[in-house]
Amino acid sequence: MNDSYSGKSGKVKVMYVRSEDKSDSRNNNDRRNSNNRQSGKGREQGGRRRDNERPQRSKDNSPWRTVSRPVEEESKPDHGGISGRSQIDPEQLRRQRLEETRIYGENACQAMFQNRPEAIVRAWFVQSVTPRFRDALKWMAANRKAYHVVDDEELSKASGTEHHGGVCFLIKKRNGLEAETYLQQAPAKDCVLALESVGNPHNLGAIMRSCAHFGVQGMILHDTAMLESGAAVRTAEGGAEHIKGIDANDLTTTLSQFRDAGYTIVTTSSHKGSTKLTEAKLPEKMVLVLGQESDGLSDSVWEDGDIRLSIGGTGQIESLNVSVATGIMLAEWWRQNKVW
Repeated sequence: MNDSYSGKSGKVKVMYVRSEDKSDSRNNNDRRNSNNRQSGKGREQGGRRRDNERPQRSKDNSPWRTVSRPVEEESKPDHGGISGRSQIDPEQLRRQRLEETRIYGENACQAMFQNRPEAIVRAWFVQSVTPRFRDALKWMAANRKAYHVVDDEELSKASGTEHHGGVCFLIKKRNGLEAETYLQQAPAKDCVLALESVGNPHNLGAIMRSCAHFGVQGMILHDTAMLESGAAVRTAEGGAEHIKGIDANDLTTTLSQFRDAGYTIVTTSSHKGSTKLTEAKLPEKMVLVLGQESDGLSDSVWEDGDIRLSIGGTGQIESLNVSVATGIMLAEWWRQNKVW
């Protein structure tokens, strides 16, 4: 309980605090017994209390004691002797958000949990998908990972989309690899995909799905963080977990590094003079380079190719979607080299 009054020193807040002092309790009991004895003595002398008379309870008998404290002092939080900020440092929070991303979609999140559960920070589920995520829920509970069972509207807010598929994970981002790091662990037969100016997340997701299907592990692009956007990961349907992003601030320089390591650079175009895919012999180790579907590869990258390919067709449309073209070319590389 509390109250306030104004005094000479200004406004003062009065707080009523229950006393835990045992000595106060003994004193109160002594006073209570003394009062009872006096009341009993009065009755023995023949005094009779009227019905409308009530015994006054001594303030000393109350288990509450008053403490007066100025409002200014009371408003200061007490951290129990712990100094420091009571809230998260905004700069720390900003860095943390840069290191995290949200992915969604049932297949994408299942693949994420199977391959790197330690990267999961938090999770949201709708009730209907929880039976299929039983193992994930048990693991998160055992490892103190926060998760929430929410309705569809709340999950849309948490994921940022209505196409969440019933589940959303907040995860720590993977860092892209340097070209040298990837080359140190590359297999003997290896096709690496390089993308110039391809940024549509749905195209990236479809490309990752084709890459995972045909055994392509490495993808070169200028910003590997795009491979972990929510839309890209969902479209990849689990394929994103099998892809390693390779950073390329300068695509031409990175391609030269792969050429020096024994890779053949294969560039593609839908409208420039080139070899038909069906007529080409695709090497066991190659980097397949594709550009955006509107303008294709830049001239400098196109001309840097050791082999220049195109996909034959009716000519009734200018080009294929970049993800479709990727799937066709990777399927041919797989057929010719029979990796598995």
